[in-house]
Amino acid sequence: MRFFGKPKPAGEIDFNRLPRHIALIMDGNGRWAKRRGLPRTAGHAVGAENFRKIATHCKNLGIEYLTVYAFSTENWKRPAGEIETIMGLLERYLKEAISQMERDRVKMKVFGDTSVLSAELQALIAKTEEISQRFEGVQVNICLNYGGRDEILRAVKRYAEDYANSMAPELTEESFGRYLYSADIPDPDLVIRPSGELRLSNFLLWQSAYSEFYVSDTLWPDFTTQELDQAIIAFQQRDRRYGGV
Repeated sequence: MRFFGKPKPAGEIDFNRLPRHIALIMDGNGRWAKRRGLPRTAGHAVGAENFRKIATHCKNLGIEYLTVYAFSTENWKRPAGEIETIMGLLERYLKEAISQMERDRVKMKVFGDTSVLSAELQALIAKTEEISQRFEGVQVNICLNYGGRDEILRAVKRYAEDYANSMAPELTEESFGRYLYSADIPDPDLVIRPSGELRLSNFLLWQSAYSEFYVSDTLWPDFTTQELDQAIIAFQQRDRRYGGV
């Protein structure tokens, strides 16, 4: 991975070399609100609206997969009121998505342990994934109660359970990948992190092994479609050798 603080790449997007899969760490909602003297929950509300804009822009550009970090396994440590707000925003988004996703040709999948979520959220997630089976289109993956280490541990346990009473075949990266939440989805080409933090924060640890990384000092609620374009242009200017020469 290469880390860039505030790159200003020149040029325009080459639509023949788009990343197939973009992953986004939607970071900075709380700090955005604090700088304005607002409660952290206000930052999450604005951040949720920005997600809609960015997701729509990705669809219009022709990005095939967009994966966003909505709520991590560590986020349960936050104040109860903040968690309630985030879950409420997710619930509202899923309800709206159900009425529009088939029309807009947007598929949805959730990565993470949904068993601890409310019954209503679980039902909405199941409904969006059922609708997604009906058509082909851009796919939005929402990481909800997700952690990269937790995902890998769960995959190991599932593999062990499958072969508890039989001889396991040789384990390869490809066969192990089928036990991850992202099974059958290409790894992200580009991981974008607004807010200036230079870490993955337990996000897509397996999948991002050879992702290009773009870091912006802009907080998520202020992250614009123009800055997304700049991230794609920066990606297109990099030489991806995957360990080769």
